[in-house]
Amino acid sequence: MKIQRITYFSLGSNQGNKLESLQKAVVLIAEKIGAVLKIASIYTTPALGFKGDDFLNTCIKVSTYLPPETLIARLLEIETKLGRVRKEKNTYTDRTIDIDILLFDDEIIFSKELIVPHPRMLERKFVLTPLTEIAKDILHPIEKIYVSKCLENCKDTSEIKKISETLVRPIPLTEKYNYIAIEGNIGAGKTSLAKMMSDEFNAKVVLERFADNPFLPKFYEDKERFAFPLEMSFLADRYQQLTDDLAQFDLFKNLIVSDYYIFKSLIFAQVTLQKEEYILYRRMFDLMYKEITKPDLYVYLFQNTDRLIKNIEKRGRSYEQNITPEYLEKIHNGYTTFIKTQQNLNTLIIDVSQLDFVNSSDDYTFIINTINNH
Repeated sequence: MKIQRITYFSLGSNQGNKLESLQKAVVLIAEKIGAVLKIASIYTTPALGFKGDDFLNTCIKVSTYLPPETLIARLLEIETKLGRVRKEKNTYTDRTIDIDILLFDDEIIFSKELIVPHPRMLERKFVLTPLTEIAKDILHPIEKIYVSKCLENCKDTSEIKKISETLVRPIPLTEKYNYIAIEGNIGAGKTSLAKMMSDEFNAKVVLERFADNPFLPKFYEDKERFAFPLEMSFLADRYQQLTDDLAQFDLFKNLIVSDYYIFKSLIFAQVTLQKEEYILYRRMFDLMYKEITKPDLYVYLFQNTDRLIKNIEKRGRSYEQNITPEYLEKIHNGYTTFIKTQQNLNTLIIDVSQLDFVNSSDDYTFIINTINNH
């Protein structure tokens, strides 16, 4: 299990649109570092140690799973993206954005790349004032006194003034949703995405247990004969798995991500079963569906048929190699009909035909941002 760390950052800007730079930094930190839990007020302060325009400063509280070395590297990337040009060390200059790590849990870190707690935070009122707003009862790991007391003891006499403007806190995905179901056609990448999200957000992942179904290879050899036992066995297994897993939220995981939703049983049954078989199947399905927890968000990954065929070939499951484009089109049409008829299901369709979110961090970030902004 990943270790969650509470980290406090100081943000400052004295060039360009300073308020916009601070807001962009907060958004990028939410995307690249972790959930932004609190944002202090913004303060205007004079430049310290050099002649320059006044700064806007604030502090934020962030929950992250990143280790310190990765954390500092990503912060430097964010600064660069926002136009920060670093000059000689130990010199104070104007900057579009400045992000400092003040505290990293209660750890004390001395390395070439990073010193935590920040060595000069106790000397700076523009740091301690906003930090006290959001962390007054946090102990300084070295001084062993509360942050609020650190502010009282600070000898910095610089003028500091709170402004009326505030920053918008990006609401993290884990606060928006408890249960996300990811769906898509065969080979769309739903399992890969579910695993990646589980890893990033420390979420409980529920994966379909298709590999253990003894009827699946037989179905692809003789669809007419084995369609009904296959669909019934899938329905029973999906119902049992979702009932068991969704009834128990892990104490350390406040998000569940699954790579299927039980309604896929009906979609595939419509394609594979004869009319009389489907009528019987539908009766059983309707009884079970009433008892299943509905997802807070239903994500459908659309992948064009050509890409689906390539993905199926690439993963090399022998029993899937005879799947035809026509069969995949029928499955997609079934999903389309389902999505159109579900008025009360919070649905998000993402076209991933031109994305490679498994190998491209930018593509993956695009998907997560799309989900988070839905």
